[in-house]
Amino acid sequence: MEESVFSQRELEEDSFESSIRPDSIDEYIGQSEVKENLKIFIEAAKMRDETLDHVLLYGPPGLGKTTLAFIIANELGKNIKTASGPSIEKSGDLAAILSSLEKGDVLFIDEIHRMPRYIEEILYSAMEDFTLDIIIGSEGNSRNIKIDLPPFTLVGATTRAGDLTSPLRDRFGIISKLNYYTIDELKEIVKRTGRVLGATIDDDASLELARRSRGTPRIANRLLKRTRDFALVMGNGSIDLEITKLALSRLGVDDMGLDQVDISLLEAIIYKFNGGPVGVEALSASIGEEVSTIEDVYEPYLLQMGFLKRTSRGRVVTKEAYDHLKIDHQEELL
Repeated sequence: MEESVFSQRELEEDSFESSIRPDSIDEYIGQSEVKENLKIFIEAAKMRDETLDHVLLYGPPGLGKTTLAFIIANELGKNIKTASGPSIEKSGDLAAILSSLEKGDVLFIDEIHRMPRYIEEILYSAMEDFTLDIIIGSEGNSRNIKIDLPPFTLVGATTRAGDLTSPLRDRFGIISKLNYYTIDELKEIVKRTGRVLGATIDDDASLELARRSRGTPRIANRLLKRTRDFALVMGNGSIDLEITKLALSRLGVDDMGLDQVDISLLEAIIYKFNGGPVGVEALSASIGEEVSTIEDVYEPYLLQMGFLKRTSRGRVVTKEAYDHLKIDHQEELL
């Protein structure tokens, strides 16, 4: 059973992902090392009849951190409660969540790096000693109360492990990094999602979607969903290579998985900043995207593909990016 303190909008956005989410580790595709280690840790905890150590999952967005949190709860046979770091604004918010936990429950906190520091400090004793120390009352009439908590497992997810404070990071007994998926893994994910959705998709179409999904299952599933629409309206409902290429072209996704924002980012550096180096703040103002969005969503893939370099002076576009965009290298000097 799941209880959630996410906003309604966040829940609606996650409904598609929830509908296709695997229920067990064996169903989960990719992240082999993380998956196999978690199987051992979960089995050992069950054999000892102990609560699983707190788990920190980190990596770029869309790689399956939330899915793994739900799978951990399922494998343990326990309930899961979910929250996001920014939504926990007051000590009372955290206290309400923690005091509702039962023995062995899993508490999943997404974007845990965005949790306010004073809230984080309350979490320390809850994670370490399973006690909650909070101050109630107004200034001059306040008192400290201590609440005993049942043992629970905190699963924290973050795209920025470096933004976590050392005291918080050190309280996680299991720390796992999620990496980008291979094309073969993404192809299997696309085929599985197609089966769940009842969509007919051939191997060539699955491979094409996998190639253009930036190593990210969430993007693969989103592109599949949109391609299914094109297949229904402009084809016979079956997803083949031809309709897939048409859909991806209409969606502005090129053959390397770059979308319009990626291309705008690279072209801004080339044309407005002579190929770089340029600071992320100036780049953010230039293309109208938040700094955090550039750093968390777009840069990791561009760096992975070798289209962008980070230097001590700022971001620099590489020769590979010029070649991919078919821009003459001398154009940066015009």
